[in-house]
Amino acid sequence: MKRSLVVKVTAGQDAPERCSQAFTVASVALASGVDVSLWLTGESSWFALPGRAAEFELPHAAPLPDLLDALLAGGRVTLCTQCAARRGITGDDVLPGVRIAGAQVFVQEALADGAQALVY
Repeated sequence: MKRSLVVKVTAGQDAPERCSQAFTVASVALASGVDVSLWLTGESSWFALPGRAAEFELPHAAPLPDLLDALLAGGRVTLCTQCAARRGITGDDVLPGVRIAGAQVFVQEALADGAQALVY
C-alpha cells in the first residue's frame, strides 16, 4: 500500500516556526517519494496568493517560496474554502495549481487507506 501524507498548516506569519515546519515536513516527504497534500488554513491561507510566500522570513529555514513551488509541482496544495471566504480570496486570486476545497475533502484525504495526517 502506498503511503500518503496530508499536512494541514494553520500558522503563517503569526507563528513562523510552526509554519516553516509544516512546509518543510511536507517538502521532505514529497522529495522522499511520498504522495503529499498540503492544506493552507487559517493564517497560512495568505500563501495561496502570488508573492505572499516571498514575504515570509525565518532565519535558518528553507525559503518558503521554494518549498511551496516544489509542493505545487509534485504534490497537491489546497486552500480551505471557509478560510478563503473569510479573507475575501477567490479562485481567481490564487496561484496556479492551488485548489479551493472544504472539510469534506480534507477528511476524505486524511482517512484514506495508508494516509497519515499532521496538523501544524
